[in-house]
Amino acid sequence: MVLRIFGVSFFVTVLALVIAAIYGGPEAVFLVAILSILEISLSFDNAVINATVLQRMSEFWQKIFLTIGIVIAVFGMRLVFPLVIVWVAAGLGPVEAMNLALNPPADGAAAFPDGSPSYETILTDAHPQIAAFGGMFLLMLFLNFIFSSREITWLGWIERPLAKIGKLDQLEVVVAGALLLVTAGFLADDENRATVMVAGVAGLILYIAVNGLGELFNLPEEGEEAEPSRGPSNLAKATGKAGFFLFLYLEVLDASFSFDGVIGAFAITSDPIIIALGLGFVGAMFVRSITVFLVRKGTLSDYVYLEHGAHWAIGALAVILLVSIGVHVNELITGLVGIALIGAAFISSVIRNRKAGDGDDDALVEELRTVVVG
Repeated sequence: MVLRIFGVSFFVTVLALVIAAIYGGPEAVFLVAILSILEISLSFDNAVINATVLQRMSEFWQKIFLTIGIVIAVFGMRLVFPLVIVWVAAGLGPVEAMNLALNPPADGAAAFPDGSPSYETILTDAHPQIAAFGGMFLLMLFLNFIFSSREITWLGWIERPLAKIGKLDQLEVVVAGALLLVTAGFLADDENRATVMVAGVAGLILYIAVNGLGELFNLPEEGEEAEPSRGPSNLAKATGKAGFFLFLYLEVLDASFSFDGVIGAFAITSDPIIIALGLGFVGAMFVRSITVFLVRKGTLSDYVYLEHGAHWAIGALAVILLVSIGVHVNELITGLVGIALIGAAFISSVIRNRKAGDGDDDALVEELRTVVVG
């Protein structure tokens, strides 16, 4: 099963490294490898959340997400998105933006001799708006989860009280709005304060819109009673319009997760081709493969705390994105926080299963080790 699921990802990895070698030699190969590791480490929580949603989609929409969705993830977010930011911020056309990206200033300077900013500088300057948008979208996802009542809790001492106060209508919107005001007021500088507010509100509105559309077209299957839904991830075997909006939700979610990776990549290189190869071709493909692995193995059903850990990791990432508007946060911290939370949730699930007499844990641990080590 491992080879069948991850085979395409391994092939794409080899292909990307070959292209990198032809494009820029050994240095490019090294940079692509580093970026691939960065993307996978930052996006493991993304894969877990994707799996929770994907397992509730029909087979048709699962295939759409794993085919068309990967094209959007690879080319849309990892290549086109940074260029669009430069087009908008600098008022350049597509060709000029690409030329600017492929021809950076000498010696890694932030500007050209004539004083015009580099591609990397333009994109970095847009970070506050990007972080506000992505941070608010992910924060709403986390708050919707944590304010919902559920039979199984991981950190019960905090999840149960939060679920009780979550009965207050629209509490997640109030909390998210308050955090946005605090962020814009204390972390954003005067020049970016208004744009941070606008971008944050846009992220909040987009989540509410996609969530509402998902619930609108979420019809219970015959013989089943409709259950209250606190987010698109609660849709079950969605088809038709429900499947489409769930697919849309996953793409926006993937975009929100990729913001920190795309911005963080510029600390390593500003070359859009290398970034696309490392983050997109290799990183995004492995995230998709991990997602499929979790769905096919039924891992989220067997290890019930993984979803909780992933949502807590999302909450941490949302806070980090908002904090990064005013304070630089090392990408290593972002990746380690997510891995630590999901790892703790996995260990808690293993302990829970062993107490219940489930003996499948060792087999899954060995299979996961095989995937990681190769």
